[in-house]
Amino acid sequence: MLTAGVDIGGTKLLAVAATEKGEIVAQRRQPTAAGPDAILSAVATVVADLVADEPSIAALGVGLPGLVDLEGFVHFAPNLPGFVGVAARERLAATCPVPVVVDNDANVAALGEVLHGAGRGRREVLVVTLGTGIGGGLVIGGEVHRGGYGFAAEIGHFTVDPDGPPCACGARGHWEAIASGSALGRRAREWAARGEAPNVLARAGGNVEAVTGHEVGQAAAAREPDALAILTEHARAVAVGLGGLINILDPELIVISGGLIDLGDSLLGPLRAVLPEYVEAADRRPMPPVVPAALGEHAGAVGAAALARTLLPAR
Repeated sequence: MLTAGVDIGGTKLLAVAATEKGEIVAQRRQPTAAGPDAILSAVATVVADLVADEPSIAALGVGLPGLVDLEGFVHFAPNLPGFVGVAARERLAATCPVPVVVDNDANVAALGEVLHGAGRGRREVLVVTLGTGIGGGLVIGGEVHRGGYGFAAEIGHFTVDPDGPPCACGARGHWEAIASGSALGRRAREWAARGEAPNVLARAGGNVEAVTGHEVGQAAAAREPDALAILTEHARAVAVGLGGLINILDPELIVISGGLIDLGDSLLGPLRAVLPEYVEAADRRPMPPVVPAALGEHAGAVGAAALARTLLPAR
């Protein structure tokens, strides 16, 4: 018996049909639509398409980047414009051919990695999704911790610089505002505007405003020095928040998921190097390994499919 999982990101929607072992047997990918109505319609359509090809799909899990409560109601999703006060689970249940559960995208990514990925066998794991924004999934005692209302581990939205740049949520200086994929694009544009990123700028056709993290990644893959320097600076911004979370949570493992893991060691290398500077007594304690998600970009969708299994009768 299969379940479906849908991971809704700021830029793409990824849907899979997966076995109980997390094996993907079918998948669909498309750009994220604009607005909650269009997004939920796209989810219903892509799931219907999967079910048509894989009739044994028995339930659906959906991961969505925002404040998703325990009933699948989305209170706020800063990186999905207009997604405020949306009864996502209820609306999807009315249009999808199988039972539906909705959770935060980083929660389901954490579930996917603990069950089927880099976190297998671990009981204290922090999963950090570095993408358009920053999300977090927290595994405590082997279980995903959701908090009293379902909003736990909104790690992108604690303040690291009160005078820092505005965050998508409307506040200023959140960790997401300085260390997400969107922040990487802004950082690269600042470098390009100063004339310090010629290779990155060339990949954007010489247009500073067209520079994004994508061009940084391309240039870094070619080992171009300006891109590597931008990523070294960006890694420190990631380390500022990650070090604080280590001090608070003491995880035994940190798993990095989301689009920025495609940067590989160009980002993770300098991140690991600078992280101890932000951890209390780093030379006198075990430092948690920082590893990429074993499921890669599929962590959220596979985890959502795993969550959907909670809707099935016990066997």
